[in-house]
Amino acid sequence: MLVVLAIVGLMAAGVMMGSGQLGSAKLKKTATSLAGVIRVAYTRASSTSKSVRLVFDFGQRAFWMEEAEQSMLVTPKDTTGTGGADAVTALERQSIAESDRLVKGPAAPRAHFKQVDMGLLAIDSDTHGSVRALPGNISFRSIQTTHDDQPRTTDRAYIYFWPGGQTERASIQIRIGDSTDDTQCLTLLVAPLTGSVNVKSGPVPLTTPKDDTEASDREDKGL
Repeated sequence: MLVVLAIVGLMAAGVMMGSGQLGSAKLKKTATSLAGVIRVAYTRASSTSKSVRLVFDFGQRAFWMEEAEQSMLVTPKDTTGTGGADAVTALERQSIAESDRLVKGPAAPRAHFKQVDMGLLAIDSDTHGSVRALPGNISFRSIQTTHDDQPRTTDRAYIYFWPGGQTERASIQIRIGDSTDDTQCLTLLVAPLTGSVNVKSGPVPLTTPKDDTEASDREDKGL
């Protein structure tokens, strides 16, 4: 009986260790996949001369790509969540209405984005484009870009790309499940001048460097 219990204990420990390694592997694979999507969005904006954005949905644990026909001017430190684009979710419409009420002035036209096909990067497609879900139990922990006043942890987050070959500085944190353990989190840091991605262990907040260090982004050795 003792031998059987010992064997069962060893098998259970092996399964738990294997599950942890599997989750870590999925986390790294997701980071690599997101880095590739960011590069595709950066290239698409330059090649089509259209404003492009990546949409990250916390509730659906999914992301997709959208583009706009008209030019897009991102509002820094935006409190509505859209960065100055047209509202999509109910929460965004509510935030924009409240912002317009406080300003009470002429509002600039908001760019309207539509979903586009990500091609081979998509795993679930429909007539409106393509959506990619995060694998297994991987989820977004927080996302913050230049136009966000605070890191976003609910609803949706956006990263914008412009035809001139530039994007927003961003911090994208992904994690295993709903874990708050920093060792089960990876952060993707997006360089604004090159669109390159540097993957860091643990949660790394968004930082805004001084102007004299901005040029160093072109020497970023990220993914």
